[in-house]
Amino acid sequence: MVTPDGSRDQMDANRRMWDERVAIHVGSDFYDVAGFKAGAPKLEPFEIEELGPLGGLRLAHLQCHFGLDTLDLVRLHPTLEAVGLDFSEPAIETARGLAQDLDLVDRATFVQANVYDALQALAPANFDVIYTGKGALCWLPYLDRWAGICAQLVRPGGWLYVCEYHPVAWSFDEKEPAVKYDYFATAPFVEDKPGSYADRNADTENNKNFSWQHPLSQVIDSIISAGFRLQFLHEWDWCHSDLGDWLIKGDDGRYRWPPPGRLPLMYSLKAERESTPNP
Repeated sequence: MVTPDGSRDQMDANRRMWDERVAIHVGSDFYDVAGFKAGAPKLEPFEIEELGPLGGLRLAHLQCHFGLDTLDLVRLHPTLEAVGLDFSEPAIETARGLAQDLDLVDRATFVQANVYDALQALAPANFDVIYTGKGALCWLPYLDRWAGICAQLVRPGGWLYVCEYHPVAWSFDEKEPAVKYDYFATAPFVEDKPGSYADRNADTENNKNFSWQHPLSQVIDSIISAGFRLQFLHEWDWCHSDLGDWLIKGDDGRYRWPPPGRLPLMYSLKAERESTPNP
């Protein structure tokens, strides 16, 4: 992976962090792998509706972690073929094992590679759909490069679908609903504490990690500049993870703002690739 600055070392640190947390996540209630194997869905209902029919298509899931969303898509659409890509070897090995357990290996394959190396790991112009999100883009220092890679992976007329945590949500303090972090920050956020969002009490050693804030305008500009045409952008006032201690968990398992006001916590978008992607 070629990077113009020190981000390679930062992404290597992130990979070590994710490698260690795969086993923690697989065994956590947050991911509930046993429930998923028994048929419980992982995709949000609005994702299924917005993605629409996927039968007969070929989909690439970038930054797939250990593959639950990838496998859920394949399970929902019996003639869909999907390839999941992630930079963590333990995550990919786990995803392959789950595909075997669910008898989906003929339609769900998994490849270990950094997302910035996706063109070398996956064939360009070989996919109808690129799917990503739910805590993926914040780990990428260069959105313009990411969007350009997505545009080259997808066939003309294919499309990109992103379901992500809203950057507004990343600006707030973890303990109270007050702005703590710069919405327009360009330097990476550095964190160095044990545990995981799936198990805050987990004993971990590889804890230092780097993440990047991407304002919504930057996400959209990168996608349009890469040769996509935006079809829709939706914002959601809830999320499925407790991003802050002040969020209120509802009976439906979703986390929301305390009353009376609301700000977006997630967003989703779909963008169609023009006939020729921009270089």
